[in-house]
Amino acid sequence: MYSNLLSLKKISLLLVFFLSLTYLGAQQNLDKDNVAVSGYDVVGYFANTAIKGKHTFSVYHNNATYLFYNKDNKAAFEANPEKYIPQYGGWCAYAMGHSGEKVSINPESFTIEDEKLYLFYKTTFVNTRKKWKENTEHLKTKANKNWKKTQSK
Repeated sequence: MYSNLLSLKKISLLLVFFLSLTYLGAQQNLDKDNVAVSGYDVVGYFANTAIKGKHTFSVYHNNATYLFYNKDNKAAFEANPEKYIPQYGGWCAYAMGHSGEKVSINPESFTIEDEKLYLFYKTTFVNTRKKWKENTEHLKTKANKNWKKTQSK
């Protein structure tokens, strides 16, 4: 009886651990293979370039895989990953500020502000980056608050 209880306790702890990993991953905008930013090189954005990364140059960080265009970008990320990780888990910055929703992005729609990467949803008829630029400070303040609420759920 005691050994069954101990085994049940171990299983429960493992279950909690794996559920917490799933929850952490759900906070980030990842594809089915846990690749961040649709496979785009987050360091490249800081050179004002939206460029696809390569699996040859990948880094696993905080439950996500980041791809890089070359070894120099990979090394830059490894030296300081927090500098390059997109705001709001890689979800659309405008949507996070406007409604607090997690909306997918177009990885070619981005801006760098105060040395931080912001990504946006964009289609032929909707450009949320443009809307963000029209009211950046207000939306950024709201997005920061909404993102904190999202993290505490």
